Amino acid sequence: MIDKLEFFIALANEKHFGRAAEECGVSQPSLSAAIRQLEDQLGVILVQRGSRFQGLTPEGQRVLEWARRIVGDARTMRQEMRAARSGLAGHIRIAAIPTALSMLPQLTAPFQERHPDVTFSIVSRNSLQVLSMLENLEIDAGITYLENEPLGRVTSVPLYAEQYNLITAAGSPLSDRESVTWKEVGDIRLCLLTADMQNRRIINQLLSEAGVTAQPTLESNSMIVLFSHVRTGRWASIMPRNVAKSFGFPAEIRMIPIVEPQAHHVVGLVATHREPFTPLVSALLHEARILIEKPDLQ
Repeated sequence: MIDKLEFFIALANEKHFGRAAEECGVSQPSLSAAIRQLEDQLGVILVQRGSRFQGLTPEGQRVLEWARRIVGDARTMRQEMRAARSGLAGHIRIAAIPTALSMLPQLTAPFQERHPDVTFSIVSRNSLQVLSMLENLEIDAGITYLENEPLGRVTSVPLYAEQYNLITAAGSPLSDRESVTWKEVGDIRLCLLTADMQNRRIINQLLSEAGVTAQPTLESNSMIVLFSHVRTGRWASIMPRNVAKSFGFPAEIRMIPIVEPQAHHVVGLVATHREPFTPLVSALLHEARILIEKPDLQ
C-alpha cells in the first residue's frame, strides 16, 4: 500500500495524472490503476474525475493527511535501518528563500565534511512554497523566516537575523551617507524582490510605517539580478546585510544601514515535526545548532 499512497501524494501535488506518473517513474495507466486499487481497498472515492483531474473528494483530502504521515514514517524507517547498516548516507532536499541562499554553504559544507556520503539538492522558493513543499514531502527541510507568518507544525532552529541595508552605487543619491532612514529610501529608484516574497512584504511594511509606498521600477525573484542592476548605477536595492556581503563588494558599491527603525527578522531551518526524525534530518538539525554558535554567521 505504501507505493499506492506515494502515487496518491504525487497526484495531489501535481494535480495532473500525466505529471504525477512522470514524477513517480511509472506510466499513466499504471498510476491510474494504483489509485483505483487504493480506492477499492479503502472503500471510498478519493479523486474527482472527468476528462482530467478535478481535485480530491473530502475523503481524499482526509486520506492525503494519513498518506503523508504513513509515507513519512515509512521513509524514516528505511533511512534509519540504512544508517544502522552502513552509516549516514542519502540525499537531502532543501528549499530556501532567496535571501538565505548565500548562507547555505555554511551549513552544507561542514555537514558533508562529517557525512561525505550525503548529497544535496537546493532550490529557491518563496516562504509559502517552502512550507507547502515540506507538507507535501517534496523536501526534507527549508530555510525561511521564523516570524511574521504562521509556520504550522514544524521544528525550527533560528540561524541568523536579517539586518537591512541600502545597496547603491557610489555617486548615486544617498551613497555618501553613513546611515539612511526608511522614509529616505522610499524616495529613490529601487529594484526589489517580487511581491510574492516575504522579504518584499517585510520591506513594504517597513516603508509603509515610514509613510512611503514601495514603488520599485524593477522586480525579480533573484538576488543576483537585483545586485547586477545595482551595479549599473541606475538602481539601488534593499538587501539583508549577509546577502549583500556575500557578493564581495567592488569599490563602487556601498552598503548603508537603514535605521528608524533598525529592523531585524529571524531566518532559520525548518523541518516537519516528527518523532523520530529521519536520520538525515536529525543530523541536519544538529548541524544547524552547531552553526548558530559561530560568531561570524551574521
